[in-house]
Order: sequence, then structure tokens, then C-alpha cells
Amino acid sequence: MKEAMFYEKLDDKMVKCNLCNHRCSRIADSKRGICGVRENKDGKLYSLVYGKVAARNIDPIEKKPLFHFLPGSRSYSIATVGCNFRCDNCQNFDISQLPKERGIIVGQDMPPEMIVSAAKRNNCESIAYTYSEPTIFFEYAYEIAKLASKEGIKNVFVTNGYITPEALKEISPYLDAANIDLKSFSDDFYRKNCGARLEPVLDSIKLYKSLGIWIEITTLIIPTLNDSEDELQKIAEFIKEVGENIPWHITQFHPMYKLPDLPRTPVATLRKARQIGLEAGLRYVYEGNVPGENGENTYCHNCGKMLIRRFGYQILENKIKNSACTYCGAEIDGVIT
Repeated sequence: MKEAMFYEKLDDKMVKCNLCNHRCSRIADSKRGICGVRENKDGKLYSLVYGKVAARNIDPIEKKPLFHFLPGSRSYSIATVGCNFRCDNCQNFDISQLPKERGIIVGQDMPPEMIVSAAKRNNCESIAYTYSEPTIFFEYAYEIAKLASKEGIKNVFVTNGYITPEALKEISPYLDAANIDLKSFSDDFYRKNCGARLEPVLDSIKLYKSLGIWIEITTLIIPTLNDSEDELQKIAEFIKEVGENIPWHITQFHPMYKLPDLPRTPVATLRKARQIGLEAGLRYVYEGNVPGENGENTYCHNCGKMLIRRFGYQILENKIKNSACTYCGAEIDGVIT
């Protein structure tokens, strides 16, 4: 347990949390915020998950997914329990929703120094804060990221983008890349399926970009909920406005959690979405969760030649040299060597 960052003390021992854009106000003594892992104790707000790792693994960076950030490298991936969203389609609901559904905080005690040491020992070029939402274990991620940066290890957020500007600016000197979910372009979708709002996510994406953090965007396409061509067009156009060099990952939905009766996303829908993204002017659009599709490969935005051939998270061939296309010499965006 550690005293939280980004909160205000109010009267009657109440507090307001300013870590994420819910900005939970008037949290009473012994009560928690929406995330379920930040609790008011006698007028002070505490993180209940600091140093408590609920999931950890060594992943290919492509699993985040990040296709233009140290491709082919390994990332030491960690999470605590808790999340500030309640997505009906959550694939990690067993850890993300545990504090809210059962009021339980679990995790292996691992101080920041232990995480950095494990990353070094396993030859990981980055540490990924993932699986649940890294914003809700900000204090822990922040301390790890500072130590990792000193050791030359990069730091990566896999996030829903609901962090407040003040928190993002605080960690930005140590944050190298992020994959941000843009779940829909409908505020109604965000309210009903996630318990959040759209606009703060859009603002966050813009801020990440302006701070110089490498970002990639993921949209899980859920049949009947966010798969209309009009909505996909709006997402593509928004990303293009922020930056044509931002990769967009459009991924296949698998029935799970509270949406077990919906079908998988048809591959034809993913192909159509990719076409929409490319026609909107995005340089890199990828199809996810469908290994073997050509949409998971990286093509030169200038000459169209295939540069990185993938199967799932595995790189089979990489023809990028010195961050450039070996055919035409065009610069390939991202952190690629």
C-alpha cells in the first residue's frame, strides 16, 4: 500500500482522485474509487496494488500489439488487479474486475527493483504495463519506469487512454511507447460498454502524440456494436488527423465475458476496415487475431513492397535496414533498427 499521487483532500476526510478522467470526487473514508484499487483511509488516498503483481510474462512486443517499436524484441509484461473501465468484452476480466466484483486485492509482492532486475535477466528490451489498465497502478509503474530508464530499458503502456493530462505528463519522460485502445467512435458505446466517455480518450491520444511518445492504436471490431463502415471511417479519419504515421490495429473479436452470444468478427469485415484505413491515408493498417492474413505484414508506405512478414506474433522476415525500406529508401516510421 502506498499513498497515491494526483489527489485532493476535501472536507470531512473526503478526497478527490485526479489520476484518470473519471476524476472520482468525494470518496469517503474507507471507500474506493471506480477502479476498485484506490482507497481513502482517514482522509488520505492510497494505492492498494503498489508492488502487487497479479500477472507477469515475457511477451514478444508484437503481442501488445506494437509493430513499429523494437520489432522482434521481448517485453517483460506485468499487471496488477483492477481497471477503471468495465468493458463487456474484457479478455482479462479475471484480474481487471476482481476488486470491483469481489472486493479482493491479490498479487505477488515484487518491488520495482525486482521487476527491472527480472527484465534485465531475461534480456527484455522493454517493460510493458499491460493485461489490466496501467493507469490504475500508476505509482508502481512510475517508480519502475524511472529505474528502467536508467538501465536503458524502454517502457510501454497498453492502455485505454483514460489517464488525465497531469498524470501522463508526469510519466512521459520515462514512457517510450503506448498502444491505446480506441474502442469506438461513439460516446454511447463507451458509456454502455465501458462505463466511460469517448472525448477524454481522443484528447489523450492527441496528448500522447504531442509529447513525442510513439503510439499505435487498436480497435477491437465487435459485430453489431462498432462495426459499421461509417464508424470505421470516422476512426480512420481521426487517426489520420493526429498522424498518418500512427499504425492502426483492427482486431477480431472472440466471444467472451458478458458477450458470449455474439459471433467472431468476419475476416471480410477486418479486410474492409483495413481498406478504409488505407484509403483514408493511414500508412500502416494491420489485421489482428487472424494469423496468416496478409494484413499482419508491414508494407512500405511509399513503394508498397512487403518489409516485415509475420505469422501471429512471430517475425518471419524483416527487410527494414536503418529504419528505411531496402527497396526505395523511404523512412519507415517508428523505433525500428
